[in-house]
Amino acid sequence: MTAVDERGLANYLDKFEPPEGVKAELLRGVIVMMASPDLVHNLIVLHTLRQMPMDRWYPIQTQDVGIAGEESMPIPDLVVAAPDVLPASGRLLPSQLVTAVVEVVSKSSVHQDYVVKRSIYAAGKIPVYLILDPIMAHCVLLTKPAGQGEDADYLSQEIIKFGDPIPLEALGLELDTSEFGTFPDVRPHRYP
Repeated sequence: MTAVDERGLANYLDKFEPPEGVKAELLRGVIVMMASPDLVHNLIVLHTLRQMPMDRWYPIQTQDVGIAGEESMPIPDLVVAAPDVLPASGRLLPSQLVTAVVEVVSKSSVHQDYVVKRSIYAAGKIPVYLILDPIMAHCVLLTKPAGQGEDADYLSQEIIKFGDPIPLEALGLELDTSEFGTFPDVRPHRYP
């Protein structure tokens, strides 16, 4: 058996073509695959994306994010970056160019979104991590990333229920959550 290092996994993932409708991302050395999301999930992403002023921010879906020092290449539901910092092309967007990432929790992504990605995005020094949770009908706004590796975390956390506006100071806007839907018949989880 041959050991595969971080670059080996990244190269493998570059060449790997998951089946139609499946997303594959590298999270702390583990390749995680997820099926296509629910309509509720997609509509929350759409409502969020449409509120971003395109003259100041580019909300980009399914963009791989590169995080220095991490065995991770997450693919957030939405990456928000200023248009003038974006490279002309490329699959991997360096985390230092990203102002915010948004993840919409799916029934199968609770642990990744609340625990694993929280630490990964904080390690990448991404200023804003916004978790939109249609299971709990609330949003978790995380700011002030600190630390490194698995010990990285966000120092500020605010929980806002669906229907209330989210103040996104780093983006200079307030996000309207009144159109965010929830999953029917789901037992709430215990995160954060």
